[in-house]
Amino acid sequence: MTTSEQSPALAVQRLYDAHHGWLFGWLRRRLGNSADAADLAQDTFAGLLGAYRRRAMPDLQEPRAYLTTIAKRLMADMYRRLALEQAYLEALAAMPERHAPSEEQRLAILQTLREVDALLAALPEKVRAAFLLSQLDGLTYEQIGAELGVSVRTVKRYMADAFTHCILAAE
Repeated sequence: MTTSEQSPALAVQRLYDAHHGWLFGWLRRRLGNSADAADLAQDTFAGLLGAYRRRAMPDLQEPRAYLTTIAKRLMADMYRRLALEQAYLEALAAMPERHAPSEEQRLAILQTLREVDALLAALPEKVRAAFLLSQLDGLTYEQIGAELGVSVRTVKRYMADAFTHCILAAE
């Protein structure tokens, strides 16, 4: 029976049994700690289960290569999130004490930053770049087109896609 003919849970269970130990070790060597490695290994297999359920999972001839690709993306997301949090904490440290938010406010802000980061990470790279150049840097569509090497019409499409994604996420 091929992986596409198996139930999603059974297919992922078999991959988990066969490759979890290897993936955990691979992640632990790269991350330098077991806790993050365990979290990312679990997230990798959770993503795999989701792909199977969406029927977006191909038959795997090279499961370790596929698992490695997913795990690398998750590591990049983790490092990006940590960098975002570090930048926020540095900004807080530079803030005068009387203007600093409370611990509750800090946690709420960090949670919001994570949500915005996840929202933007779900956009295709050029769509995300166009959106950020517009919203954070204040560039015109012409300037964004020149920066990204695309037409103004394409920038307009990118922006429409980004705004649609944000609106749908807010519902």
